[in-house]
Amino acid sequence: MTDAYLVEGERRARDLGNRGPLRFDGNGKLAQEIVDAYWRTGFYVFEGVVGDEELSELKADFARVLERAPHARGADTDAQGRPALGVDLERPQFQFARPLSDPAGGTAASDGRHPVKMTEPEADAEAPNEVLSFIGGGALQLMDAYLRLYGHPGLLAVAEQINGPDFVPWNEGIFVKQPGLGPSTAWHQDGTTHWSSGSLDAGTHGFNTMAQLYPTTPANALWVVPGTHRSRYDIAAQVVANGGSDRLPGAVPMLCNPGDVAINNRQVVHGAFANESDGLRVTLVFGFHRRSSLFGVTRGDPPVTYDATRIRERSRIIALAVDARRQRFPDERSYRYQPLADELDDNRWNETTRASILRNYDTNTMFI
Repeated sequence: MTDAYLVEGERRARDLGNRGPLRFDGNGKLAQEIVDAYWRTGFYVFEGVVGDEELSELKADFARVLERAPHARGADTDAQGRPALGVDLERPQFQFARPLSDPAGGTAASDGRHPVKMTEPEADAEAPNEVLSFIGGGALQLMDAYLRLYGHPGLLAVAEQINGPDFVPWNEGIFVKQPGLGPSTAWHQDGTTHWSSGSLDAGTHGFNTMAQLYPTTPANALWVVPGTHRSRYDIAAQVVANGGSDRLPGAVPMLCNPGDVAINNRQVVHGAFANESDGLRVTLVFGFHRRSSLFGVTRGDPPVTYDATRIRERSRIIALAVDARRQRFPDERSYRYQPLADELDDNRWNETTRASILRNYDTNTMFI
């Protein structure tokens, strides 16, 4: 990647006008200029959302997860020979890939929505055969600090503003882009089910929340092509028109400091180049959908229809996270999740609900 591409992308990112503090108006609604900037560009960076104390807790909890992660793909033990974290869960939580590789581009992964393979730089000779690249999509059960962040009242209020008061969870995971080793994420638009729907609009497939534990730079950040969330974008044709280069014109890096939290429209074209830099990127991702986009959809093998019961069960994680945060930050005004407002006692955070609600909660995850 040429320096000129990095420099120009950063300049465009700074000029977009879609970053600043998380702000609400007198009626508790997200500031209108933030809403406008999000729908104009497809993403927004909220600066300084996570305070120093909470950020330290997140980093410490993440370090614990790294230490107890399987030492390799399919391993049952960590690097010290202890039982690895998550091996007793129903769904695998740790994904590995070759250093600086593109594991998804040009494959059928994720319904084939990564049509073009990214450039794969050659890793150093001493690099490991594989590195941890992603943790999820039930990562909330691995990190209590992550669960508490998920219950952040301001971030949940953003989800309500964008997707309506009956918004529904999507997926939760952690992208790990290790310095000099981190694999790329091929250009893609998330969402597969509603592109041909007559009711498609710029927010049909929801959005992702992305909290950063370390600085993101043009060299290790997620990149976005602003404004591409309104319709289907032919990524392969654009790469051909660009002379075969995966450096898409007009793309910008999602620049963040530790504690910044971005929201990224799932329909906007986004991806990440292999991390050849010396900067670690750790991104905690949790997404939300409109209930109307999920209800009645049938997916999976065997097929499962997303009915009111499944939506309610998956949504209990929101109420659980809100209560976990309330216990840790009792002076903070808690978020009120309207669909479960009358079921607070059934979703209190304790060791019983850790087992009954949190454990294996991702078996009810819904994908569109």
